[in-house]
This record gives sequence, structure tokens and C-alpha cells, in this order.
Amino acid sequence: MSISVQERYFSWNRILLLAVGLWPYHQSLFARFQAALCLSILTSFVVFVLSRLYFTEYSFEFTIHLLSISMYYTFFLINHIAFWINIETTKNLLEQFQYIYKKRLKDAKEIAIYNKYRNFAKRITLACIILAVCITLCITAIECWPFIFDMIMPKNETHARRFIVTVTKYFALQEKYFYVFILYLNAVVTVGTVAIISIGTMLLSCLKHISGILRIASYRFDRAILAALPSITIKNETIIYKEFIYAVDIHRKAMKCAKFGVDSMERSLFVITMITVLCMSLNLYGIFQVESPTQEIEKTAGHFFHIMCLFIYMFLGNYAGQEITDCNNHIFLTIYNAPWYLAPLQIQKVILFLLQRSNKAFTLNIGGIFTLSIESFTSLVNASLSYLTLMLSV
Repeated sequence: MSISVQERYFSWNRILLLAVGLWPYHQSLFARFQAALCLSILTSFVVFVLSRLYFTEYSFEFTIHLLSISMYYTFFLINHIAFWINIETTKNLLEQFQYIYKKRLKDAKEIAIYNKYRNFAKRITLACIILAVCITLCITAIECWPFIFDMIMPKNETHARRFIVTVTKYFALQEKYFYVFILYLNAVVTVGTVAIISIGTMLLSCLKHISGILRIASYRFDRAILAALPSITIKNETIIYKEFIYAVDIHRKAMKCAKFGVDSMERSLFVITMITVLCMSLNLYGIFQVESPTQEIEKTAGHFFHIMCLFIYMFLGNYAGQEITDCNNHIFLTIYNAPWYLAPLQIQKVILFLLQRSNKAFTLNIGGIFTLSIESFTSLVNASLSYLTLMLSV
């Protein structure tokens, strides 16, 4: 019975991407309409928020506040557009994973290694879904608590009235449009959250699968070297060389998948990185400008949620890239730490060649400036803080 990698290992990702019309294997007319509708909702909200600047008197603080909101949803928008444009890239990666799983895995140990990374990717996806649900519930609670308090502890100046005034003030709206706007805002938040979770976890799962393939390559190299330790005879020489060929083959396929995915989306990822840094800076500045966080809890919570989501997104992306680099480095350590010097001379020559090749660092580069790594994550956070310092000094 043939196992479908897409259905078995990407089941959560498939459900999420189907909800926004971005699942690569289901691009019907209705799916395209779903994707276009989600894109229209996000675009309309960004345009709406920026249009508020035209209807109000200029204020630096208010401008930064609206820019922080618009940039956050622009981040959602660019991710959606980038994934839609590169949907064939995702499909090709899934087909490569299917081919490797079906044709290239040789024994139960390799399948176990692959399943380990697959399970970790599914757990991260599930954790992101749970976190998104919790954040959505918190936002809903913030919206509902003024009306609930009015029923529990009624007083002259109602909590609901204060909440309505606060929201309409933040978005320069007339109060009569409050309920329509809240309905529209909830729709935007829902669409944006589902889109970013589905896209982010899909890309993360692909990177985790590549890490698993690199670990399988490490296992194959180790097995090939151990097989070569006894003296070589004409009978087993061919088998030993095949072991090395299998190891090199799957290593090259893993590197090819990683490079193909990142290179195809290089420009989009570069733009997303820039928007993420700028958006974090604007939301950090928004928190610093809140005079009384306890009295303006809605505004403070909004900025905090934005920062937390961006922080998690940046960390997971760079962590997955760092893991690919570490898995590739592990191949070098596996070959180096093995007792290869006890192998016959002709095998030692092959191993020395592998050591020379594996010693070269393998990184996923974006625009020739950023690499997906923990060090780059730290640099991006520092860049956000630098821009925050610049805005505070203005």
C-alpha cells in the first residue's frame, strides 16, 4: 500500500491551507476564489487603516499607531501573496518528499529517523494552532469584557461606552460604525491568523523534513564507514561503494530541496524579513508611548500580541534554518569521529574527499544578506531595537 506523505505527514497543514485556498493539490476555481477573497480582505483592511491618516489631523504618535497596525497586516498580506505566487515550489517540494520516502529510504531505522522529524513538525504545527486559538480567545475576551462588566457591575459611565470611544478614537471612526467595524475587524483577524499559521507552519514543516533527510544521510555515512572497517574483498567492495553512493545521493537531494525552496522564494522572504523588523519596531514604540497601560489595556494588548506573533514567527523560521545547518555539520562530525583511519587505503581516500566536502558550511541565504540561523534572529531583534531607539529619539 502506497503511503501519501502529503496526507500522512502534512495533514494539519493541508486542513489549514485548504481553509484559505492555498493547498497546492487543490487549486480548483473555488479554491482560487477563496485565496482571492482572503487576499481582498487583508488588502482592504491595510488600505482602510492607512486611509484614516487622511481624515485626521497629523500627529506623530497617532501616525505611528496606525502604521504599526497596517504593517502588521501587511506582513500577513505579503506572506499570503508570496506563498500563492510560489505555490508550485511548495508542490514540487512535497513531490520530492514523496519520492524520497517511497523510493530512497532503505530500512526501518531510516524511516524511524524521518518519522521523528515529521512528528516534531506536526507537534509544532499543533502548538501554533493552539496558541493562535488562545490569542483569538484573548482578543475576543478583551472585546467582550466591557459589556459583561456592565451587566455584573453597572454604573453611570458604562465600560462598554468607554470601550466604544477608545476603539473609534484609535481608528478615527464615527461611533455609529462601531459594531460594523468590530465585525469587520474580527473577520480580518480570523483570516489573517489562519493564513499566517497555515503558511508559516507549512514552510516550517518542509524545513523539518529536510533536516530529517540530512540526519538519514548522516546515518548512511556512519553505516558505510563501519561496513568498510573489515578488510575489503572483491565480494563486498561493490556493496561498500554502493553504501557511500546512497549516502551521497540522499545528502545531495536534501541540499537541493533546501536550496530550491529558499532560492525560489528569496525575494519574497527578503521583503517579509524587512517588514517584520519594521513592524516589531513600530509596535515596540507603540507600547512605549502608552501613558497608562492599565487604563489603555486594549491598545497595550494589541501591540503586545503583534510583537509576540512576530517574535515567534522569526524565531521558528531561523531555528529551522539553523537546524538544517547543524544537521549538515553533523555529517562532517559523523565522518570525522568514525574510525575511518582503520579502513583500507582505497576507502580512506573516499572518506577524506567526503571530509573535505562536508567541512564547507551549508546555510540558507536570503538576498545575500541574511541567513536562516539563530545568529541572524538575534541580529534582527537588535535591528528592531535600534529602530525603536531612533524613533524614541525623534
